[in-house]
Amino acid sequence: MDRNERRPPVVVVGAGPVGLAVAIDLALRGVATVVLDDNDRLPVGSRAICWAKRTLEIFNRLGVAGPMVDRGVTWKVGRLFHGPRQVYAFDLLPEDGHRMPAFINLPQHEVERLLVARCADFPDLIDLRWRHRVVAVTPADAGVAVRVEAPDGAYDLAADYLIACDGAKSPVRGLLGLDFAGQAFEERFLIADVEMKADFPAERWFWFEPPFHAGQSALLHKQPDDIYRIDLQLGPDADPAEEMRPERIIPRVRAMVGDRPFRLVWTSVYTFQCRRLARFRHGRVIFAGDSAHVVSPFGARGGNGGIQDADNLAWKLALVIQGRAPAALLDSYDDERGRGADENILNSARSTTFMTPKSAMERLFRQAVLDLAADHAFARRLVNSGRLSLPCSLAGQSLQTPAGPGAPGLLAPGVPCPDAPLDDGFLLDHLGRGFILLAVGDTVVPAETGLPLLRLPAGGLAAQRYGTGALYLIRPDQHVAARFPAGVAATAIRRAHRRALGEPAHD
Repeated sequence: MDRNERRPPVVVVGAGPVGLAVAIDLALRGVATVVLDDNDRLPVGSRAICWAKRTLEIFNRLGVAGPMVDRGVTWKVGRLFHGPRQVYAFDLLPEDGHRMPAFINLPQHEVERLLVARCADFPDLIDLRWRHRVVAVTPADAGVAVRVEAPDGAYDLAADYLIACDGAKSPVRGLLGLDFAGQAFEERFLIADVEMKADFPAERWFWFEPPFHAGQSALLHKQPDDIYRIDLQLGPDADPAEEMRPERIIPRVRAMVGDRPFRLVWTSVYTFQCRRLARFRHGRVIFAGDSAHVVSPFGARGGNGGIQDADNLAWKLALVIQGRAPAALLDSYDDERGRGADENILNSARSTTFMTPKSAMERLFRQAVLDLAADHAFARRLVNSGRLSLPCSLAGQSLQTPAGPGAPGLLAPGVPCPDAPLDDGFLLDHLGRGFILLAVGDTVVPAETGLPLLRLPAGGLAAQRYGTGALYLIRPDQHVAARFPAGVAATAIRRAHRRALGEPAHD
């Protein structure tokens, strides 16, 4: 390797969806990265398959959502069964006027392939290196030194920052000796991708105590190319080696799908954990995705949460590297995405308790909830088969300016911006490049704010979702940073902008 190569601003370790998303986002903001991965091929098996609306909106900004949606299986309806009967169904996106669907199902390796191809659009900004394994990380006040082993020899690499996106077993986390605290769950699950011709709709079907898998739980999802994802609870005493044998898997699948022909494409037996780092930022080393936090696969919170990490981090890191924001802005990444991780872990742990009751009282509670849920909406809120991924609100965090009295509008500071159709496309197409003021209707906007302005018409869905007369400051990650009262002064807007940049308060 050339030991005199120019020092990159950022080294990203791990070329999975999170690492690639960070690299692309930084490239869109003019920041170069070297991406290191110790593999030389995309992994087998579908692994993560459910990509939520907010994640798709982020992927759309990165330039890959179009082919994802075209290729994936779009769905928004879920059905929950107890034994042979349907308890209830739900619609995750009952309203129109959004570019992205509630969810698509697309195997992770296909998403990674699209992201790798998108990286090639930035040859001067993204240096993607396969079979380059990080064996030492030395943080310092002014940067990070990395020792890398590669096919043509070991070399040293220095950068201003390192982003560790290297998965649940994160070598970088291990090299720094960081504790990954949390809880391991003993329950075992079989996961199988099955190819078959079937008329199952593009919906999420979840069973408690199904007739074909007595006393356990089951999940069915449709993927492209007549592939179906099947999850079957096995219990804590199941022998993984034994359960991976086709002679054990095939009868279980046949009991579920009937006598239609099928082929096993990929199988695994897994347990899961809920863990997180106490801090995601360690000076110039920053963790994102599974290297920072892990949850159960139920609820599609792992991959989606990781992409939201990337979305939160990239704009902040770009501004810091470019000298347009203080390094303290990066501490807000730890605060904001720490909240997101805590929400995901809490929901994941509660899902596990509901799905695998460990005591007579827990089982009695679940039985009562499922009995009531068929006829009573309040009980449905208590059913937990994996609460599906939703974006985290950042309300009350340090970068947001609270909306005071007399501030018209419908969105609280900290929430992600809802999409809406406009004459020239969709609203989110206009958000995400940098900070921007968003005004609805004939709202008076003071001059000399130093910020670009987007004005929405008073009629239509955008006004219904944002509120006629509203004025917002929108962050580069499409979250609301502030909502202003009528007649707000330019100084108040500039103050909110500085706060959203992590700068000390001053007039």
